[in-house]
Amino acid sequence: MLYLLLAILSSMLITVFMRLSERYRKNPTSMLAMNYLMCSILGILFTGEFQLFPKAEGLGTTLLLGSVCGALFLGSFLLLQWNVSRNGVVLPATFMKLGVLVPTVLSILIFGEKPGELQLIGIAAAVAAILLIQGRGQKEEGGSTAGLVILLLAGGLSDSMSKVYEELGSASLSDHYLLYTFLVALILCVALCIVRKQTLCWQDAIFGLLIGVPNYCSARFLLLSLNSVPAVVAYPSFSVGTIVLVTIAGMVFFGEKLSRRKWAAMAIILAALVLLNL
Repeated sequence: MLYLLLAILSSMLITVFMRLSERYRKNPTSMLAMNYLMCSILGILFTGEFQLFPKAEGLGTTLLLGSVCGALFLGSFLLLQWNVSRNGVVLPATFMKLGVLVPTVLSILIFGEKPGELQLIGIAAAVAAILLIQGRGQKEEGGSTAGLVILLLAGGLSDSMSKVYEELGSASLSDHYLLYTFLVALILCVALCIVRKQTLCWQDAIFGLLIGVPNYCSARFLLLSLNSVPAVVAYPSFSVGTIVLVTIAGMVFFGEKLSRRKWAAMAIILAALVLLNL
């Protein structure tokens, strides 16, 4: 459970640093590339040796799953950008968070996890709270429902990769799995920056490197948490737990105020967390 709590805390810090960067960043894609660079550096450090392809059983699977996850990471970000331009901010944010349904359902249908009745109620409560806290998002003219569904699936699949690796990958190569994930995301993101002819300024570099630290930690701690916490508990708890901490951080650091609807959503989230962990 400690690893799950650390993953939630790290995820909250990503949002806080992203919020701080809004006034200073010039090119979001360049900042994202620097984020992946920091994640890759941390990935190298945590492997304990600079050996990109160690001679170990399961290396091929690790490389394949890491590459898929890295592509999904960047793809989800690009889909989010595209959906925000088509559908506004609220609906894409809601669908991105609802992506938690994908790894939860996969864990039940494919990996045979069986949540109890109280945990099922907790999952339903978590989804209801996500919908409530996001409010009534209005799709802009020319918006795309299909794009929102694809965003949900892509975000959910990228989250699911931790569970997929925990089931199919080698535990001894988990650090290399994360390294491959972020290296692939870095390579693809740099290529995208070149295609878009985006330059790198010092603001993008600093905030990108800063965001990369909790980003790597979040992925690492979530992967570690799945060794002791069932995925049907870990993923919904990770999602709504992050919402709680982000909301608190918004109130404390940015002076945000909660509406009655969001207070009600927070109460539902706390109840969901209790039910999920019973």
